[in-house]
Parts: sequence; C-alpha cells; structure tokens
Amino acid sequence: MSTSQQKHYSTCTLCEAMCGIEVTTEDRQILSIVGDKKNPFSEGHVCPKAMALKDLYDDPERLKLPVEKTPEGWRTITWDEAFDKVAQQLFAIQQQHGDDAVGVYLGNPNAHNMGSILFGPYFYRALKTHNRYSATSVDQLPHHIVSRQLFGHQSQIPIPDIDHTQYFMIIGGNPLASNGSIMTVPHVKRRLKAIQARGGKVVVIDPKQSETADISTEHHFIKPGTDALLLLAMLNTLFSHGWQKPGKLLDYAEQLLEVETYVKDYPASRVAPLIGMSESQIEHLVEDFCDASSAVCYGRMGASVQAFGTLTQYLIMLFNMLTGNLDRAGGMMFTQPAADTLPHSGRGSIAQYHSRVRHLPAFAGEFPVSALSEEITTPGEGQIKAMVIGAGNPVLTTPNGQQLDDAFAGLEYMVAVDFYVTETSRHANIILPPVTALERDHYDVVFHNFAVRNSSKYSPAIFSPEKDSLTDWQIYLQLAQRLDTLRGVPTDKYQALWAKEPKGVVDDLLKSSSYRHEGKRLSIELLLEKPHGIDLGPLRENLPEAIFHPEQKIDLRFDYFMADLVRLNKHFFSAVNQGQQDSLLLIGRRHLKTNNSWLHNSNRMVKGTNNGLSRCTAQLHSEDAQRYNIENGQMISVKSRVGEIALPAEVTDKIMPGVISIPHGWGHNKKGSKWSVAEQHAGVNVNELTDELVLDELSGNAVLNGVPVWIKGL
Repeated sequence: MSTSQQKHYSTCTLCEAMCGIEVTTEDRQILSIVGDKKNPFSEGHVCPKAMALKDLYDDPERLKLPVEKTPEGWRTITWDEAFDKVAQQLFAIQQQHGDDAVGVYLGNPNAHNMGSILFGPYFYRALKTHNRYSATSVDQLPHHIVSRQLFGHQSQIPIPDIDHTQYFMIIGGNPLASNGSIMTVPHVKRRLKAIQARGGKVVVIDPKQSETADISTEHHFIKPGTDALLLLAMLNTLFSHGWQKPGKLLDYAEQLLEVETYVKDYPASRVAPLIGMSESQIEHLVEDFCDASSAVCYGRMGASVQAFGTLTQYLIMLFNMLTGNLDRAGGMMFTQPAADTLPHSGRGSIAQYHSRVRHLPAFAGEFPVSALSEEITTPGEGQIKAMVIGAGNPVLTTPNGQQLDDAFAGLEYMVAVDFYVTETSRHANIILPPVTALERDHYDVVFHNFAVRNSSKYSPAIFSPEKDSLTDWQIYLQLAQRLDTLRGVPTDKYQALWAKEPKGVVDDLLKSSSYRHEGKRLSIELLLEKPHGIDLGPLRENLPEAIFHPEQKIDLRFDYFMADLVRLNKHFFSAVNQGQQDSLLLIGRRHLKTNNSWLHNSNRMVKGTNNGLSRCTAQLHSEDAQRYNIENGQMISVKSRVGEIALPAEVTDKIMPGVISIPHGWGHNKKGSKWSVAEQHAGVNVNELTDELVLDELSGNAVLNGVPVWIKGL
C-alpha cells in the first residue's frame, strides 16, 4: 500500500445486516471495499452489494448540487436559493389550502441514515401535516402493530436468537437474499448451517423454494396468503395434543391459555386443503417444534404483505409464547441496544385520525401508502397539492404504481431529497441531493435494535465533505428552520441542534446506557478508539423490563386481533370467496444484489443473467406453463384488476403450482428519469399489478402477495 493510501473501517448501509467493511482509499478515490475481519459482529462477512457503495459514490449521474426543473430542463441552483424556494412554495400552498395540502413520503433508506432518523422529524413536524406516508405500510407495519399492542412500543420487536436455537421455522422469509429483515444478521448462511451442524433444523414455509429453502432441512410449499390459516391450525394442534408449555410467560400474559377458545374451529384437517399442505405436515411441524430444546418461529415479508398479514404476525407471536419460546435463549429475544432510542421515541399511536377519502386509520402518524394517490386526485378540503419525497421511489415500490405516477404528474409542487432523477423524483420541481453513505458519519440507530447480538460501532465519514455538499440532516434542518421562520415560530432551538449534530445525540444515548467496556462507559470517543466496533454479548432474557406498558404485562388484545377472524372466515370459508377462476396468485421476490430499486444504476449489481434470462422474469411452475402453453423465455402478458405488464417467463419447479413470482423494484422505463444503467436493464414494474384498494384491513398494510393475476403467451 502506497503512503497516500488509507484504510478506513466503516459499515455497509445497503441492507440491515450492519456488515463491517474495510475501505481502501487514495485521495478521494475508493480503491476497494472488503469485509472487516476484525469487526466482532460481522467477522469479515460482506455480500456483493458492498461494492455498490463505491458505484454510488463514483456514479457520474449522481446529483451533488440542487437542481430545479425548467422548460429547458434541469438547472443547477445554489443551496440557499433551493431552500428559500422550497420553503416559500410549501408555505404558500399550506397558507392557501391548509396544512394537510402538503404530503410527505419517506423511503426506507431513511432507516439506514443516522441523521435522517434523528433530525428528519424536526422538518416533518415543521410541516404540520397529517398527510404522512412511508414504505412501512408496504413492508413491516404488521410487526409494529403487534409489538405496540403486546409490548407497548412499536419498535420493541423480539428477534430470533439464531445463534442458540435448535429449530428455526421461517415463514415467508428469505434471509439468504435479504441478509435478514427485522433480524439484523450478517453471515446468515453460516449461521443457518451452524444450526444444522449442532443437530438442529431449519424449516422454510414458502410458496417458492428460495435460496434459503435450498439449504434448509425442510421446505414446505404453502398457498400465498394462507399463512394465518396455517398458524391457526398449528395452535389448534398444540392444544389438541396438550403440547402447550408457556412457562414463565403466564406471569406476564395471564390470559394466554384462552387462545385455545379462538383456535378450536381450525383443526389441521379443515385447514390443510385450503393452504396446499397435508394434515400430517402440519402436525409434524408442530411436534418437531415442541420437541426441540429451543425453537423459534419467524415470519417476514411474505407473511406480512398479504390480506391477513397482521393476524399472521400476531399468531406467530402467540405460537412462540405458548411453546415457551419468547424471552428465552434460542427463541424470540428482545435486544439491548447500546444507543437505545425506544424510551425517547413515540410508542405508536393507533387510529388517532383517519385518511380523508377512505377513512383509513393512521398508525404512528402515518396513513397507509395505498391511500396516497386518491388523496392527491380527489378534490375537496385536505386534498394533497404538494409532496415531499424523502429518499423514496414510490412509483416503483407501492401498489398501482401507474396510478400514483399519474397522480404525481398532477401535483402543483414536489420537492425530492434524492441524489438521482428517479421514476418518482422526475416529477419534482426541485431535487435536493444529499451526500452518499461513505461521506457522512454513521451509527445504526435502528438496526442495533433488531440485531441477533448486541454490539456497538461508530463509523466516521470516510471523506470530508466536498465543497457545497450537504448531508440529509443538514437539508432537513435548513428547511425546518426556514418554515418555522415563515410561520413566525421561534427558531432558538436550531442553534443548539446545529451545535449538537446527530453525533451528539448518539453520544448522549451511549453514555446513558448501562454498558461498560474495559471499565469505561460507552461514548463516541471510546468507539472512535475501537474502529472495528465493540462486542456487547449475546441477547439476554429481559422480561418484564422489555415491556413498555405501565404495569409491565403483555397485553394480548384478543378484542383487536381475534376480531379479524370474522373477516378471515368470510374470506376462506364463504362460497362467494373461493378464489377467482383461472387466475394465478402473484408473489414477489428479491435478489442478493438488489435492494428495492436502489442499486439498479450500478452495472456490477445488474449485469449477468439468470440461466440466460434477465433477473426480471415471471417464474411459474412447469404444470402452469403446460396449461397455458408457455415455454421458458417466452414473453407473456400478466394482467390484474389494475394493470398489465409483459415480461419473459421462467419455467421452474421451484415454485408452487398456481403461483407466479415477479421481483419488485424494476420498471426503469419512465420518460424523464436519468439513470442510464438502470434503463438498460429496465425490467417491468410489478406494482402496476398490485391493487391499492386491497389491504390488510387490520393494519392498512398493502397486499403484495396473493394478488390474483391472469396470464397468456405473447
């Protein structure tokens, strides 16, 4: 290594795994990114996405200064000009039409950004709008609602203790592609194989034989959208055999055994034909789970984004509790993050207000994103006239994307915080580009709370800021301060915030924790002395302290969750709801090298083929291919109630008959976007098929799995 080269130890922010990385630089050039072998949490593991951090940094199409749309195209403007114009325009629209005339959509990159998480809310509050939306309601909203009701806080979500379990049941998750989700778990393949090496089992239940299923002990196909029925039958089987053993959990959930009365009508014999499994399969799953010395049932994306996703996640939690596998080594465990934001953050309000058009309830101050387009296009008081888009691309990632695209085109004004002109931000009047991840300090404020082991690491920016570059938090704070000034609100607090910075907030949180390292309390100063991070040990039993309810009891809320059984019974057991003739059921999928639409302008992330086909294919079973006279690689039409797309068919027996799988995040074919690599690998937008009118009614979460579609060869 030459004297001008430097090694930096940072964290990859492109998924939830928090992998430590070693970045070699020369001047302002990135030479290499590899796994940090001395990082105690990830131990040198890194997936192919890490090098995309370099691609994002180097991308010539990345915006570095604000741009404004003009009749002649985009023109660069100064930050002060941009901030003044944005604040004045948003203020003027609210003065004319009311505070709710401005809407906000936040994409999930915000969760990977210390500054956005900690200082973004100052801007959202300064807007004073109820029209807030985010990627949460096309993803993990059911998890938050279950945790809010049971444990008293939306983010107190227990995590699989993967390193100590003997039986890991995964429903609708593919951690080999996601690197964990609501489960921060680097080197997940090694960890899953370690379960098997110590005599345990990894069992995957999924309509698709995923990469995780390929290395599992068992894989069971299940009909999309029927996971709640499976869980009801599993609970019924548990009670009918007398296998329930909640142990100490009865001290915190005294009504737990009353679950039996709610599941008595769902024996395996009744449920099995509806879900595509046999009665013996269901009983086998429950028996093996109960026989294991420790076990955990984990449901993720596929289990959440369906018509009964919230009920499914609730039943998963009940199953873990009734088998004694909550707050127990090898089961579901609560984390103990060093910088714990939960005591200082909102616990998650439910239905304090409702959307204007469909009267959908807000959760934690956000409406379901499926309601966004109608709130823009429906005239009347409270109609959205302007949007703020923060690090999101909802045209590609939310239901009925074409309808939302059309709605955005009719707005009076849009501002986007993004460093690309995407399918969404192309609608903006002004784009405010923040720096990339390696140009800002980082601490995983969110994902330490979901980590399978306690640790702490602070990653200083690898590069000092370029002239005139700003971080996300600086952008949000500038806008908030200007809006408050226009409203006549005192702005004294901003002086303290500019001085403290997000780094100071994290430092306060670390110093207030009970952790000590080498006799010293944690701090940013200490973590800077430990550039690879600090191991803080395995997850520990944490009841009743983990419960946020005042009496420190688990509130099972049968009245809230079990009331959804009425809707479930009507859906599955009513003669008028026995499926749609000749349809296939749509599910999504993801690839290790992509994360939603984030990385499609990186050539190394999108290059290569999938058995001679692109990655954006419609996977269907050979029986369905034969039934519709479709050959592998043939272009097919896929149609739903809301739209129609065309893409290549990929015939595979790794998918359940009657099911079709199309990946999300593609569809880079909108006029006006400016990421040329993505456009060369455009694919199609699966969310032109998903239906904004079909929701998980208990939560308002979008239904992306189990959508009926019709296909034909082209």
